[in-house]
Amino acid sequence: MEKPLELKKNMNKINSFFITIFFIIIYFFTTALPVFAKDQQTIYFFYGEGCPHCTVVKDFLKAENLLEKYPIESREIYSNRENAVLFNVLLDNLGIPVSDRGVPTMVIGDKVFVGDKQIIDNFVSEADAFLQQEKIAPEEKQEIEEQANKIVLPEKKQDLTLLAVISASIIDAINPCAFAVLIILMTAILLGGDKKKALKTGLSFAASIFISYFLMGLGLYKVLELGGLSTLFYKIIGWLAILLGILNFKDYFWYGKGFLMEVPVSWRPSMKKLIKSVTSPLGAFGTGFIVSLFLLPCTSGPYIVILGMLAKKTIEVKAIFYLVIYNLIFVSPMVLISYAIFKGFNPNKAEEIRQKNLRNLHLIAGLIMLAMGIVVLRGWI
Repeated sequence: MEKPLELKKNMNKINSFFITIFFIIIYFFTTALPVFAKDQQTIYFFYGEGCPHCTVVKDFLKAENLLEKYPIESREIYSNRENAVLFNVLLDNLGIPVSDRGVPTMVIGDKVFVGDKQIIDNFVSEADAFLQQEKIAPEEKQEIEEQANKIVLPEKKQDLTLLAVISASIIDAINPCAFAVLIILMTAILLGGDKKKALKTGLSFAASIFISYFLMGLGLYKVLELGGLSTLFYKIIGWLAILLGILNFKDYFWYGKGFLMEVPVSWRPSMKKLIKSVTSPLGAFGTGFIVSLFLLPCTSGPYIVILGMLAKKTIEVKAIFYLVIYNLIFVSPMVLISYAIFKGFNPNKAEEIRQKNLRNLHLIAGLIMLAMGIVVLRGWI
């Protein structure tokens, strides 16, 4: 058996690896992607099918051959939800009030022109100025930037979606239910004395949970996206987060009384029987899909809140990225515990630690969910 000091060093290496990868991903999506978008110097033209003023602008662009001369990206927003989300995200970031939005709209850098007359009168001069920005001499550019800094622009809304996704996934990652299921599974497999088989079983189970939760999340996201989220429903998502926070506070102060934010007690014998029947990594992979249904009552709350946010605020490609990040964080403790047990960590000790910290885990979950609810209701996301 590996010495405790060596085990601790190995665990620290694994933790450092996951943390490094995690922050690289965050850096790419918060810093690198905006830089790439800026370098593309895209001019966005938003229009709606059947809009007569949009037709006027389209005829103007075609007659003057401007679609070939300038990097214009045309986006129809009446029937295409992704385009509509992009439209609102861009205008949110530029501080344009909802009451001032409509089609046709042309976004040229940090300038927005609404209506056929505004677009036609200003397009060529503004587009030329926008595309010439990188060709300005360094000293002239510095002078322009100094003048621009003196202008007070509307405050841009901070995008806290990634922070919300990370926070909610941490709640699920430290959820007592997921820990309990994995510990039961690893204990059952270790009875056979094969630690390598136990490791493979734990990793297979984690992979199964990742796939099932990702697919369920993607399916619900598509339902919410196609159905469209009204402002009222989005507010309900915020109040749901606050309710979940309060219920977790209840489990911290009065654990076991009333409704419990864990797998229902009546379900637990069936779940344990199912898990203990697993004898192979392949069996663990298949069982994970079934067990994920047992976990839904105590893990679906944060997930539903996040899915509501994504359906309201993000385009599908970015939503898929967020779902991948969410579920990687969700299953990461399963991977780490599987490896720790493989290296000699006693699963009974893991269960003892879990039982000792049940209330604290509920307190952390309650605080995060309450904060998320306030963020949603305040319109910060």
